[in-house]
Amino acid sequence: MLALGASAVLSACIVVPVGHRRGGGGPPPDDDDVITVAPPAPQVEVVIAAPGRGYFWIPGYWGWMGGRHVWFGGRWDAYRPGWRWAPYGWQRYPRGWRATPGRWERN
Repeated sequence: MLALGASAVLSACIVVPVGHRRGGGGPPPDDDDVITVAPPAPQVEVVIAAPGRGYFWIPGYWGWMGGRHVWFGGRWDAYRPGWRWAPYGWQRYPRGWRATPGRWERN
């Protein structure tokens, strides 16, 4: 019976690899903003069915906390008319890596 329930739940799932944006555009950051440890390889997340119409998946990401990379899982969020989601990413600079937090931006 448990296997049947798990099968029903997982049948509505998709598995997506999580990517990271990399690049070196823009002015170099202050040394305080740069870490010398590259982000780990992308995680794979199991994405359950959307909670309703008008939602989209925001992938998880590797953040920097307490002197190490920490995985923050993805989530569903509602679309916002006139806005687009810019995902969390990492940029490579000569001295190391710098994070760009995910954020809503006007179209």
